[in-house]
Amino acid sequence: MQHPTSADIQRVREFLLDLQARICAALEQQERAGGGTAQFEIDDWKRPEGGGGRSRVLQNGTVIEKGGVMFSHINISKLPASATERHPQIAGAKAQALGVSLVIHPKNPNVPTSHANVRLFVAEKEGQDPIWWFGGGASISPHFTQMMKMCCHGIRRRMTYVLPLALKSTPNINNGVMTTSI
Repeated sequence: MQHPTSADIQRVREFLLDLQARICAALEQQERAGGGTAQFEIDDWKRPEGGGGRSRVLQNGTVIEKGGVMFSHINISKLPASATERHPQIAGAKAQALGVSLVIHPKNPNVPTSHANVRLFVAEKEGQDPIWWFGGGASISPHFTQMMKMCCHGIRRRMTYVLPLALKSTPNINNGVMTTSI
């Protein structure tokens, strides 16, 4: 496996900054389409331990109540033990992490809040090849007031009909797999 060079890391950095800008532009366009004028405010910051980032926050929009799209590229002089449990061979190594993360809270209570992130992590210990990986994920969180009422009502209705049938079911074991027949 090829290890990332500083030029590779710079290309990832440029890609992530561009990704952040494109996400923000698309969200501002949604604001305009909804009749709003809210725009992202930009705050470039430095981290005393090394590195920095760019925070972008949009507030009080017509479509988006509040949203943040963050870029960071930080340097870590010595990884803490808690960060090396899965990779003990890099204990005490220096590292860098860069990524984009976002949290978007729409005004519409029927539209879920969204979270996402993507990142590159590179750990370098003298005399060893770097260990690196990409990671990330995404999720949505419903607004619980109406959503919980709907879910609870649906579960209650299903349990009224399904539970009596489930209690009458007969378990079968076939090749170590338990199934039920009703």
